[in-house]
Amino acid sequence: MAFKSLEEKDMDRKAVVIGATGVVGREVVNELVNRNEISEVITFTRREVDFGSPKVINYVIDFDNIENYSDLVSGEYFFSCLGTTKSQAGSIEKQRIVDLDYQLEFARLAQKNGVHHYFLVSSPGASIDSSSAYLKMKGELDEKVKELDFASISIFKPSLIVGDRSDFRLGEKVGIVASKLIDHVPGLKKYRSITGVEIAKKIVSEAMKVKNGKRSFELDELFDI
Repeated sequence: MAFKSLEEKDMDRKAVVIGATGVVGREVVNELVNRNEISEVITFTRREVDFGSPKVINYVIDFDNIENYSDLVSGEYFFSCLGTTKSQAGSIEKQRIVDLDYQLEFARLAQKNGVHHYFLVSSPGASIDSSSAYLKMKGELDEKVKELDFASISIFKPSLIVGDRSDFRLGEKVGIVASKLIDHVPGLKKYRSITGVEIAKKIVSEAMKVKNGKRSFELDELFDI
């Protein structure tokens, strides 16, 4: 696949975001809206969402039939911030549909439509060899998107992500308390929690640098902007 320079694609400085209502996704949308380099932000959601900016175009779609919206998945950048929990989904099998299947289908459509730069929010410890079903599915997605033909692929693996959520997550509340203790333990600070705003700033900052190739950012690297 031949990739044009950004100068050649000024009219295509569009960004696509999935998971745009989540703790990270909504902050990525906010960061993109505030970037002069971005002309348009396309979001896909299950319900109509007003992002408060004329730059944002929101498409309400059926995620079980993503292929029906394939022509809309186009632009310069694609940000994959989609995710759920086992308790929200109802089972690990249903979580897999959201955390792996939906995201991989979108990634393949983005590649097919000539999107240049792909950004994925993954998880530390993600591995196809993991004994954890969650980390295994995250690892599968990481490996499968690396096989796709994007000019650049950037994978972000933060520790605990905190922020305002519509759902209560006991594990996260416990993790927040633990992360405050971790901040004071030598050698463990890199595992401290990170806010949706902080990781969004890192993701969009890296996107605007437009470096080709495959990159991965983990834990404390995400605080370096």
